[in-house]
Amino acid sequence: MTGPPARNGRAPRDGGPGGAGEPGGAGRSVRVPGPGDLKRAWADVGATLPPTPLVPTGLAGGALLKLETFQPTGSFKVRGALAAVAALPPGEPAVTASAGNHGLAMAYAASRVGADVTVVVPANASRAKVDGIAAHPVRLVQHGTSYEEAEAHAMGLPGHYVSPYNDPYVIAGQATIGRELDVQAADGPLTVIAPVGGGGLLAGLSLWARGRDGVRVVGVESAESPAVSAAVRAGRITEVAVGDTIADGLTGNLEAGSVTPGLLSGHVELTSVTDAEIRAALRALFTAHGLVAEGSGACGVAAVLAGKVEITGRAVIVLSGRNITLAAYTAALNRS
Repeated sequence: MTGPPARNGRAPRDGGPGGAGEPGGAGRSVRVPGPGDLKRAWADVGATLPPTPLVPTGLAGGALLKLETFQPTGSFKVRGALAAVAALPPGEPAVTASAGNHGLAMAYAASRVGADVTVVVPANASRAKVDGIAAHPVRLVQHGTSYEEAEAHAMGLPGHYVSPYNDPYVIAGQATIGRELDVQAADGPLTVIAPVGGGGLLAGLSLWARGRDGVRVVGVESAESPAVSAAVRAGRITEVAVGDTIADGLTGNLEAGSVTPGLLSGHVELTSVTDAEIRAALRALFTAHGLVAEGSGACGVAAVLAGKVEITGRAVIVLSGRNITLAAYTAALNRS
């Protein structure tokens, strides 16, 4: 998730503060999204995507699942990508790095509005996801053998770099999940539980929840990649050891100066789950509800099943993505 400063950027569109948020450090100048960004994202995303379903479960006294797995790209990431691409000035290209859900989302967004988008992927990226990106009208570049190498290359290319999490428009796009919950789960206290890797989704939900009485937001990390919780505890971006995990979409260290920890500090609760707990969640989702999720997407369910989240009022668990290979999925079910 780290890399050098991008060559080009955009001036604040919301009139909010410029520069990195707290905690911060050297890195790109990324402003904190404001109310105007959230309002525009709601209009941009709502013009393309219908609300995703909210369905009941037998978990935690009837927790509800917000099915972002039903998005056209299989992940919530399409919300942030649509908002970010819509915010580009006419004719300005965008560039990003990803071999997964964010890359697919940016490719989809580019196809919807005819934007000039370059997606950089490492040479050893998942063939299935690379093929999915290539199916859209984007410029696909393969570089390096790791996400960090691909990201560093992408940040050096002309155009506005769109981070999967450290971008005001991406964060605002993810906040549109909350706007849908205003209608779908409007009654009484609410606990919203979502996965956290770089913190874009959780930051968006945090901004949405502010000013709403009785709404709690809980983020769930992989125990193998605690970058966000480490930054929140330390009050600054700090490097952590990252292990192998089935929640591969949540792994990696944070970009220097990322605004997400500052948006989360004091506004959300954080916990973590193990791979064994994630596999148990994948099995429960399949056997009880016929739902397929990827490891990253099931972390909220894993935390609830493991008793790691105290529920107040109704609970909404964001099932954030489904993009997992058949081999990895069957292996996870067989081991759970």
